[in-house]
Amino acid sequence: SSTTTQQPAASTATTVPGASASAGCNNSPLLCSRAYNNVTHMGAHDSAFLRDASTGNSIAGNQFFNATVALSAGIRLLQAQVHNVNNTLRLCHTDCSLLDAGPLADWLAKIKFWMDRNPNEVVTLLLVNSDNQPASTMGAAFDSSGISTYGYTPSSATATTVWPTLQNLITSNKRLVSFIAPLGTASASHPFLLDEFTYVFETPYDVRSLSNFTCTLDRPSSAGTAASALGIGMLPLMNHIAYTEITTSITVPNAGDIDTTNAPSTVTTGALGTHANSCNAAWGTKPVFVLVDFYDKGPAVDTADRLNGIVPIGRKSSTGDSATSGSAREGGMGGVALLGFLVAVVVMV
Repeated sequence: SSTTTQQPAASTATTVPGASASAGCNNSPLLCSRAYNNVTHMGAHDSAFLRDASTGNSIAGNQFFNATVALSAGIRLLQAQVHNVNNTLRLCHTDCSLLDAGPLADWLAKIKFWMDRNPNEVVTLLLVNSDNQPASTMGAAFDSSGISTYGYTPSSATATTVWPTLQNLITSNKRLVSFIAPLGTASASHPFLLDEFTYVFETPYDVRSLSNFTCTLDRPSSAGTAASALGIGMLPLMNHIAYTEITTSITVPNAGDIDTTNAPSTVTTGALGTHANSCNAAWGTKPVFVLVDFYDKGPAVDTADRLNGIVPIGRKSSTGDSATSGSAREGGMGGVALLGFLVAVVVMV
């Protein structure tokens, strides 16, 4: 809930491997026998960058609630941007002067803390490696947070249709799937760090009208079409993120239309449910990953539940006044000024 207390940066909790299917997997017993690539994982786009009291309600923020609150509400994919600042990897939104959510290792430690206490949950991370740091440097942040212990390494170094079931991941206690974009040369000591565009393709993300959501492949261009990418086993990621223009060169997350954007409706133009159905029809398979802003609106996870055919158990609602959810924050600059934002040219990724 929105009153979740701030967790320490490091966790010493004992993990509980091999949790039973009777307790459910990702909030449903029906998902335990499903392969990882046969589940829709609802994701929070720019999950570390908040529009709440901790950031002065910055209009650059993409979420009202932090990553661990999102996980408790059913989000299973967390995306964020990583920058190198004085040899420290930090979560910064385009530029650290705009929104700075602190060191990557601290954020990862909070996610580990949550995973320690939720042993039946499989979590996916998607990190934008904005400054092209080597895999070993990214891996060091995973190591220092302790979350490396959960890292899953696929049996294939290329796109594949063969993924373990959620129960397999849970039983082995390797229930963290980590994609990095770009990864560069893989790290032998961190084989669980996966180059995103080796395994995943994305639909367009720079959408400025609710009528412009599509299911066409945008990245990586080398994969050709969505059909060809699916043919080699790449996992489809459906970006369902809308921006609004402040100037011709500056865009911000479109919070004004979010109740429509994240709606489960399958007939409303621009609704999450409509977009998901369109991609399901175009691809012949449901999206494996979906990214949204302000995930609690809709709530977005309702659409994933419909695609997965489940009635979830064991979730907590992200209720409360989102504009004052400071107790649920993960840190930030605090009072980021609108003026400071307007002088930055924002490229949302």
